[in-house]
Amino acid sequence: MKRLTLFALAITLIATGFAAKTPYQAVLQHSRIRGRTHGPNVCAMQKIQGTDKKYFTNCKQWYHRKICGKPTVVSYECCPGYEKVIGEKGCPAALPLVNIYKTLGVVGATTTKMYSERANLQEEIEGPGSFTFFAPSNEAWAALPTEILDALVSNVNIELLNALHYHMINKRLTSDDLKHGASFPSMYQDFDVHIHHYSNGIVTVNCARLVKTDQHATNGIVHVVDRVITAITNNVNSLIDNDDDLDTLRTAVAAAGLTNLLENEGSYTIFAPTNEAFEKIPPNTLTRILGDPVALKDLLNYHILKNLHCSESIVAGTPLETLQGTVLEVGCDGEEMTINGKAIVTQRDKLGTNGVIHYVNELLIPDSAKTLLELVEGSVVTTASKLFKDAGLTDHLIGFETLTLLAPLNDAFKDKSLAMTPDLKKLLRNHILKEKFSSKSLYHGQELETLGGLKLRVFVFRNSLCIENACIAAHDKNGRYANMFIVDQILAPPMGTVMDVLKADDRFSTLVGAIQRAGLTELLNKKGTYTFFAPTNAAFSAMPPADLNKLMSNVSCLANLLRYHIGEEFLVSGAVTSHTRMKPLTGDKLELGTRNSSVYVNRVPVVETDLMATNGVVHAVDETYVHSTLSQLAAQTKHSSSMLLPEQDAGSLFCVTERSGV
Repeated sequence: MKRLTLFALAITLIATGFAAKTPYQAVLQHSRIRGRTHGPNVCAMQKIQGTDKKYFTNCKQWYHRKICGKPTVVSYECCPGYEKVIGEKGCPAALPLVNIYKTLGVVGATTTKMYSERANLQEEIEGPGSFTFFAPSNEAWAALPTEILDALVSNVNIELLNALHYHMINKRLTSDDLKHGASFPSMYQDFDVHIHHYSNGIVTVNCARLVKTDQHATNGIVHVVDRVITAITNNVNSLIDNDDDLDTLRTAVAAAGLTNLLENEGSYTIFAPTNEAFEKIPPNTLTRILGDPVALKDLLNYHILKNLHCSESIVAGTPLETLQGTVLEVGCDGEEMTINGKAIVTQRDKLGTNGVIHYVNELLIPDSAKTLLELVEGSVVTTASKLFKDAGLTDHLIGFETLTLLAPLNDAFKDKSLAMTPDLKKLLRNHILKEKFSSKSLYHGQELETLGGLKLRVFVFRNSLCIENACIAAHDKNGRYANMFIVDQILAPPMGTVMDVLKADDRFSTLVGAIQRAGLTELLNKKGTYTFFAPTNAAFSAMPPADLNKLMSNVSCLANLLRYHIGEEFLVSGAVTSHTRMKPLTGDKLELGTRNSSVYVNRVPVVETDLMATNGVVHAVDETYVHSTLSQLAAQTKHSSSMLLPEQDAGSLFCVTERSGV
């Protein structure tokens, strides 16, 4: 029964979603559905705790019970246009249809009603006509600065009347008519009022939110708004020009050639850095950016959104595209407007004819205006940042060279010695590529030259893009002259063939002897793309001595066993997913996976990964691997030989023995 109820609710939500004409109507309908158990024409409202702000609810807000990151309390109220009847459930009665003057009292806009009477507007809004009145709520009038309110009410016949007329349009406009980006001439000298109807259902007029909509009257309609609005006559460039607190921004806009953009028609959002914001930037950085037209234009465009967003339209974090091409995460934390999670907006909603300005007290510097050093210092790779500077590479990080930095994550240095040695300096130089690359342009088999003179290979896997053993772990950081790839490991450039790698490591001395005995030396020295799960000396030592001797004495069997440890393709640890299969040189398949940041092959842990070679990669496996492999092979075989003898039929690939305990 519960499932049927949920299904019915889902169908209702979908059906009403298709029926809704506008985003506001969609949210209103959702609120109706949530409130219908309380009677007809009841809407669920969410009120932010500790404030008087209420919103019709959408699905996300309903389930999260949060708006602007703050908890909400649900209340059930009459939907617009309806009222309660004593003794009856819900809100069954339509509000009485009276003139606008009386409707102001019905909807609780009593201060607007009082000022309408004082300004001699009462007769006009009681008489014939078809008006739209954006009526400020009582709280909106109370929030006006005292000096502004005093100036209005001290000159009721001119200033107050003009102010009220600016809230009126000489035709009836329902919420359906209030389209996003629309403008309508007001009844004050035909100055336009500017409408924005956002996808989350918020509707604003001159950035004032409509808190009660569609209150019909005999001579028009009333929408209650949450602030007193003022006439808009200047474009955003003029607003910047006339504000002493934006002197530095004004100079920067002119230097970047953006004056015409901010003067022409448009619908922009500008996060305007104050003089204080510019002063917080290190002088060398600020001088560099202001003197670089490309970086300066990117910097300013990063402060401009492509579309107009009043602060009231933001009820949760939302990625919004800038003119620079990247996005800003614009959100809210209670009453504070946030950018990229920081409450740096000091003044909101200064509206111009072609956009809105929000003042910020911190400069937003995009990656495209940063040096390589600034990219590194502003990211999560703090250990790499320190090491590159300690290695004397700062000149490369602050200069004009077109480079690409491979910066390992902090975890890559875990349990590693960070003492600056000649070898470490050399290794760090090999983390800097000689050209500026985008990860999107890299291709499999490509070779990238480093400052240290090495050629690093690119490997493209299904879910990973790797340069040697280091796989890219985050989106590119594209700087002014150079880029940065954050990678998951410290680079391990190849130092020879697979055979050379094994010979150079004392842990594999038994394996090296076995390879030579099995005649596989040439294979592991020639060109190829092998992945070798290489048993350590400890792995061989775990076998009973007698069985180890017999394995070593049977060349064919030994060769088959070793070939089962060698994959036909190249695979670094960063490309291993939870379910990865690889075909070995002999045998059916190897099953690879990851758990708790460790790689497993046939459920056996790899104790060290990514020993890079020119013709492959070596992964060291622990003492259980050989025994585990033989155990699996014994389970697969159809025969039981007395000693380690090769099986030649299709049902078995190796030779096994009962005496060996496998």
